[in-house]
Amino acid sequence: MRKLLFPLFLLLAACTFAQKEASARGEKTLMPQDGILLAGDEAPLKVGAERLEEYLPLLEGQRVAVMSNQTGMVGDIHLVDVLVNHRANVVGIFSPEHGFRGTADAGEHVSSSIDEKTGIPIWSLYGSGGGKPSARQMEEFDVLLFDLQDVGLRFYTYYASMARLMDACAEHGKQMIVLDRPNPNGFYVDGPLLDMKHKSGVGWLPIPVVHGMTLGELALMINGEKWLPEGRVCDLTVVSCENYSRQTRYELPIAPSPNLPTVQSIYLYPSTCLFEGTVMSLGRGTPFPFEAYGHPDYTGSDFSFTPRSVPGAKNPPLLNKLCHGVDLRNVPHEQIWENGFDLSYVIDAYHNLNIGNKFFTSFFEKLVGVDYIRQDIMAGKSADAIKAKWTGDVENFKKQREPYLIYDE
Repeated sequence: MRKLLFPLFLLLAACTFAQKEASARGEKTLMPQDGILLAGDEAPLKVGAERLEEYLPLLEGQRVAVMSNQTGMVGDIHLVDVLVNHRANVVGIFSPEHGFRGTADAGEHVSSSIDEKTGIPIWSLYGSGGGKPSARQMEEFDVLLFDLQDVGLRFYTYYASMARLMDACAEHGKQMIVLDRPNPNGFYVDGPLLDMKHKSGVGWLPIPVVHGMTLGELALMINGEKWLPEGRVCDLTVVSCENYSRQTRYELPIAPSPNLPTVQSIYLYPSTCLFEGTVMSLGRGTPFPFEAYGHPDYTGSDFSFTPRSVPGAKNPPLLNKLCHGVDLRNVPHEQIWENGFDLSYVIDAYHNLNIGNKFFTSFFEKLVGVDYIRQDIMAGKSADAIKAKWTGDVENFKKQREPYLIYDE
């Protein structure tokens, strides 16, 4: 069954748009109050934010800043509201890409503002200032509480925000507490390691495309591997999840960003995100972003869609153009998991359009993180042949990360 996930604050805008698609196919729409679903796990999973007894004592007498967004829920209450209810002294809220309420487009400038519910200042870290707090903001608090739902991909920007905040805390002598959450793609590792000459906002650390770690584990690795500038180390505490293992199939109750609205989109995201570095549409501006790909000149397909301006995708690629292509909404989860970081979709589209190097944009290398993938696709190599090139690097990375893993296999 395909489940739809929605950020709490986009329900009014998004439900009408996507529910029509789901109901037309007889599918259930998963709403936030339906809660967390776990496959094959009888013990209730507790995310770090739900383990208040572990971190509330650390906040006593401290000025607290929070880095979170719409996914930072403790049951059906937002973390910020929980802290206020427990009389924690919350002095500021940092917001990542897509903003504190998760409504901004990918890459859209997010301004600082005031949280209307609590009156607490919101300090945007996305779109200005290099993603790090100002010295003035760092003087405002003593401890930073970090709680974001990640999806486990090198090009998903939340871990980079975490690394920059760790660096700021290390520079200014502040403590940082990461409230860990499961990784929905945490049960495998795949893809090339980032060549650091391609470092960017969508590729921040020398890790594979699919790293298989939670943000808490990755924070420990950042410290342990001295990946912060000048070898700085952050004063770090990780509040781990309970009843979670690396093989848990965790389905998010709230979309982590506007264009990852379904379980299927999150599983396909490692592979279909590569279309961001091509002339193709990956379904932004439709009810199924990252679950399809197409182009006006794609041939031999009876599937088509037209990207429109919608909440979370105000100006999608190929806006208002009829695109022909491939519908991935019914690809079985097991097949997606087996194929992992799968280049076959991009290879198919490359050969179908038959426009050579014009198929790619300069953003492609930032996403894949290496030079050889574009070259090998143009040389006609298969997805499996290209994957063989990074297999050894993946195995080495698995060994490198072992000291920082919190959860059992």
